[in-house]
Amino acid sequence: MSIDLRCRHDRRLRELAAELFERGLGYRSAARELGIPAKAVRKWEQTYRATGRDCLLNMGKTQARYGFETKVSAASAVVDDGMPKPEAMRRFGIASSSPLDRWCRLYREGGAEALRPKPKGRPRKEAAPMTREQELEREVRRLEAEVAYLKKSIALKAELRSRAGRRP
Repeated sequence: MSIDLRCRHDRRLRELAAELFERGLGYRSAARELGIPAKAVRKWEQTYRATGRDCLLNMGKTQARYGFETKVSAASAVVDDGMPKPEAMRRFGIASSSPLDRWCRLYREGGAEALRPKPKGRPRKEAAPMTREQELEREVRRLEAEVAYLKKSIALKAELRSRAGRRP
């Protein structure tokens, strides 16, 4: 049985929270009524106000992916233009404040280029083109290894024959 550790509160609690938000309650009142920390409900309220009920209920299932232009536009609006984060979340369709916080920090530190996607995995090692001499040395080493392997194989076969009492 697998448990999703990213999502501590189940869908039913988020449904109840959405109903409370629709009735006009704030995050503190909703948290008291649901008996869960106000910090979690505050994030739910931001998500609910920014992207709606459906996105709130589907939290934790898939992680949203945002393009470079969206990241730069949202971070620029918050950092340069002073737009409040909830309004930026609504305008750009960002489901959570966490990525927006990270984008703003990166934008302040390194500008728009800091938000450019990075290649995944270990970088490929650039192999320098080999000279003719290097190619020949490599081939000689391969052939020497092959000869050593064949000699060892012949020696092992001879040893097995001698143990079995047969003549070579």
